[in-house]
Amino acid sequence: MDILKISVLGTAGVLLGILLKDRAPEYVSLVTMGIGLVILGLAVGKISYLFQSLERLKQSLPIDGSYITTLLKMIGITYIGQFSSGICRDAGYSSTGAQIELFCRLSVMVLSMPVLLALLDTIQGFLT
Repeated sequence: MDILKISVLGTAGVLLGILLKDRAPEYVSLVTMGIGLVILGLAVGKISYLFQSLERLKQSLPIDGSYITTLLKMIGITYIGQFSSGICRDAGYSSTGAQIELFCRLSVMVLSMPVLLALLDTIQGFLT
C-alpha cells in the first residue's frame, strides 16, 4: 500500500504545482522540494530495512565491509543527485541540473575504482 500512498502524494503534488504555475510560480519549486522530502520521509522505513539487510549480509558472508559502504555511498549519491537535479530542472535551470548529474556520475565512478581494481587484482591472482 505504500506505493499507492506515494503515487497519490506525487500526483497531488504535480497537480498543485500545475495550479500554482500560473498564479504563484515562485512556490512551484517549494512544492516540489516539499513533496520530495515527504516521500523521502516515507521511504525511511524501507531504507532502514535495506541497511539491516546489508548488515546481515555482511555478517553472513565473508564480504569486506568497505564494499557495502561503497555501495551505500553510491546509492546515496545517485538519489541526492537525481533529487537535486530534478529540482533544478523544475525551476528552469536545466544546465545546472545536468552539471549536478555529471558530477554525481563522476563521483560514482571514483568510488567504484577501488572495487574495480580489487576485482582485477583477484582475477590476476587466479590467472597466475
